[in-house]
Amino acid sequence: MRSLSLFLGLLLVTATVHAQTVPVEDDYYKMITLPIPEGVVLEVGGLAVMPDGRLAVSTRRGEVWLVENPAMDGGGRPHFSRFAHGLHEALGLAYRDGALYTAQRSELTRLTDRNGDGRADRYETVYAWPLEGNYHEYSYGPVFRRDGAMLVTLNLAWVGYGASLSPWRGWTLAITPDGQMTPVASGMRSPAGFGLNTDGELFYAENQGDWVGSGYITHVETGDFVGNPAGLRWSHLPGSTLTLKPEDIPDTGEPLFEVAKDVPALKPPAVWFPHTILGISTSDILPDSTRGAFGPFAGQLLVGDQGHSKIARVFLEKIDGVYQGAAFPFREGFASGVLRMAWGVDGSLYVGMTNRGWASTGKAPFGLQRLVWTGKMPFEVKTMRAMPDGFELEFTKPVDRQAAGNPAAYAVTGFIYKYHSTYGSPPINQEEGRIRGVMVSDDGMKARLVIDGLREGYIHELKMPGVRSADGLPLLHDVAYYTLNRIPEGESLNLAGMATSGNPQRAKTAIASATPQPKRQTTMPAAWTGGPDVTVTIATEPSLKFDTDAIDVVAGSRVALVFNNDDDMLHNLVITTPGTEDDVAMDALRLGLQGHEMSYVPDSDAVLFHTALLEPETAETIYFTAPTEPGTYTFVCTFPGHATTMRGTLRVTAR
Repeated sequence: MRSLSLFLGLLLVTATVHAQTVPVEDDYYKMITLPIPEGVVLEVGGLAVMPDGRLAVSTRRGEVWLVENPAMDGGGRPHFSRFAHGLHEALGLAYRDGALYTAQRSELTRLTDRNGDGRADRYETVYAWPLEGNYHEYSYGPVFRRDGAMLVTLNLAWVGYGASLSPWRGWTLAITPDGQMTPVASGMRSPAGFGLNTDGELFYAENQGDWVGSGYITHVETGDFVGNPAGLRWSHLPGSTLTLKPEDIPDTGEPLFEVAKDVPALKPPAVWFPHTILGISTSDILPDSTRGAFGPFAGQLLVGDQGHSKIARVFLEKIDGVYQGAAFPFREGFASGVLRMAWGVDGSLYVGMTNRGWASTGKAPFGLQRLVWTGKMPFEVKTMRAMPDGFELEFTKPVDRQAAGNPAAYAVTGFIYKYHSTYGSPPINQEEGRIRGVMVSDDGMKARLVIDGLREGYIHELKMPGVRSADGLPLLHDVAYYTLNRIPEGESLNLAGMATSGNPQRAKTAIASATPQPKRQTTMPAAWTGGPDVTVTIATEPSLKFDTDAIDVVAGSRVALVFNNDDDMLHNLVITTPGTEDDVAMDALRLGLQGHEMSYVPDSDAVLFHTALLEPETAETIYFTAPTEPGTYTFVCTFPGHATTMRGTLRVTAR
C-alpha cells in the first residue's frame, strides 16, 4: 500500500512538473481586444496617448479617432469619436502642446481643436514635400526629438524596384514646428517604423527588399547612408548631409558590413531580424519606458512585425561606440498586422493593426488590442552581451545550474545576408560554432558561454533547448539572434573549472545549398513529343493574391503552368494534396534558416508540384502530369505569412 502511495505521489509530482514545463506567452502577457463600433474602419496608421489617457488613432482611410476609456476601466466600453477626416493615408501620429501631428502622403499636418468641441477645426500644413503619385510612396511619422523637431521618413516608390521619383524619397527628414526642414540621412527603402531609444537616439526599421537581404533596425545619425541607394539621387540638393551618388554603391553581393569598409558613410544594421523567423515586415519601434510596469525588460526595444502579426524584443549594447545586440521572440498571435504601438498611462501596451494590401497571419482586416503584463515572471534570457570569447546570458529567473552549465544545452550558428540590388537574400556563409565551455554564476542568474567560431559582422543564432529554470521550466523562448558588429577586447575566460564540451572541434564548413527538389520540373519532358495538353498561366495581384481563384485540368493530362510574379514581393506556387495546404504552409514556416534555399517548400508527401521562390517581376514555367484522381486540390504561396490569403484551387476532372 505504501509503495502504491509513493508511486502515485511520484506520478503526481511528474504530472505537476510536466504541466509547468509548457508555459505559453498568454500566461505572462494577456491580449485584450478593444471593441470597435460598427461602421468604423480602424485600419490603424498611427497611435498617440493623450495626457488625459485618451488614445488617438489615425487610419489609412484618412481619419483620426479619439478613444475614451481605452483601458475599459470599471468594465466600461471605450467610446470612439471622430476628431478629423479627409486626410490622405495618415501613417503616423504624435501629440505635443495641445495638437496632434500626422504625416500624410505629401505633408506633415498639425490638427488642432480651437473651440473645444472634440473635433479638429484647423488643419495646418507644417511642411509639404513633392509627390509623384506612385502607390508605394508612403510617408510615416512624426516622432518628436528631444530638441522639439519632428522626424518623418519617406518610402521609396515601386517600379519593379525601389525608386526615388521625387526629392527626398528614401530619406529621413527633421522638421521644426515652424516648418524648417533639414535632411538627416538616406538609404531608407520602406521605413515604416522608427523611434527613439531611452537615450533619445534614433533607430529605424527596414523591410526585406532590393538591397535589403532581411529586416533589421539601424542606429541613424546625421549623415548616415543606411543601404538602399535610390534616395542618393538627391544628394546634390541644398541641405543634403551626404555626397554619395547611387553609382558609388557596389552591387557585388558581398555582405553589407564588408562593403561598408570601402564606403564609410554606409551604416550596418545594429540588429538583424532573420527573415521569416522573426518576421517578414518589420514595423514600429518602441522602447520600454514603463520602469517595470510592463515586466522585466525596461529600457529594451519592442519591434513590431506587420506580416507575422507579432512583436519581437531587442536588447542593445554599445561596443567601441557601435550599437549591436540580440533580438528575441516576444509575443505573437495578434488579430491583424502589427503596425503601431503606444504605451498607456498604466504601463500597458496598445497595439494598432491593419492588413489591407499587406496581408498578415492575423486574419482580421484591422484591429486595436491592449497587451497587459499579468505580473508573473516569465523565464527568459533577459540580456545577451558580447564577450571577447563568447556571450554572457542574464536570465529573468535562476537557472538549474547543472542543466544551464552543460554545453550540450546550446547550439550556435553564424550567418549573414547578401547586399545587392536583388530583392532579398538567402542566409549565406553559414557556419556552426563550438560551445567550448559554460560557467554559471553562483546565484544561477547568469551563464558565460565560451564559443569558437564567432565572426564580426555576422548574425549568431543561439538555440538553448536544454536550459531549465531552477524550478524546472524551459525558456519561454529558447532562441536569440545576436548581431556581432564588434567583438569586445579583453581577456578570455579561463576554462579551468568550467563545464566543457567533450566533442572534438568540428570543421567550419558552409552549409550546402539544397538541391532542386524533384517535384519542380522546369523543362518540358522529352516524352511530351506533342507538347502539353494544356497551358495555364497564373499571375499575382496586389494584396497578396493570385489573379485567379481556380483552374481546371483533366485527370492525367500534361500541364504546363506559367507562374508570373508581377508583385513587389517574393512568391512561390505550391500544389498540395486535398486538405493539407495549411499543414504545408506551417511546415514551410518551420524551415527557419533553410527556408530560402528550399524555396519555402517543405519536404512533404503533401506537396505535389511547385515552382521556385520567384523574385518580383520574374516568371517560371513548371511541367507536370495532373493527378489521376479527380478532385479539388489547392495551390498556395507558402512564403511565410502569405498562405492565409494567397491560395486557389486546382480542379481535376475525370477524362
